[in-house]
Amino acid sequence: MNLFRKFFGAASEGSHDDKEGELSPYHPEPQMPIDELFTFNFKKNGGKFLYCENLNEVHDNFESILEENDWFEKEVMCLEPKLFSLLDENKLNYTNPKNPTFLLASCENLIADEGSILFSSNQIRQNKPNDLPSHIVILATTSQIIGNKSDGLREIKKRYDKEYPTNITTFKYFEKAKEEDFLQYGSCPKNLYLLLLEDL
Repeated sequence: MNLFRKFFGAASEGSHDDKEGELSPYHPEPQMPIDELFTFNFKKNGGKFLYCENLNEVHDNFESILEENDWFEKEVMCLEPKLFSLLDENKLNYTNPKNPTFLLASCENLIADEGSILFSSNQIRQNKPNDLPSHIVILATTSQIIGNKSDGLREIKKRYDKEYPTNITTFKYFEKAKEEDFLQYGSCPKNLYLLLLEDL
């Protein structure tokens, strides 16, 4: 065997390496980590993504968004009291806005397989996507990233023991498509910023 390898070693080693590199057609494809999958799909859908390691970075990035878009001293739609302090710090009016410039909200989950954001009545009440401002800033955490919509619905069921939220919907398109196809028919694209806070 050793003598055989000496004569034919290079060729047989190369072919052995090739076989190791080839995967069986029945072998499952290697999967991208769920957070990378979400980021890839979210950006592909036109979303703007800002990663934050701590709350200070959340505040800094939020101020950068306000500055970039000249949204200081504008009216804002925000339906979640836990986010009011972020608006108060920047002197933004969120009480009974007549013509809000943007929506500041959290979300239920981030859906990795399609790069979408899962909302419920806890964030947007009974508003339809068309009723919301065209600019949205979302504050979410890395622990909210899940695989697909089914996982998201399971999470909602687990999180809210009895009082399930209503108006459960996803936002998937974050820029107007150059060529609309039937999948985007009836969708309302939003200019969306995601402040993603690391919490794992």
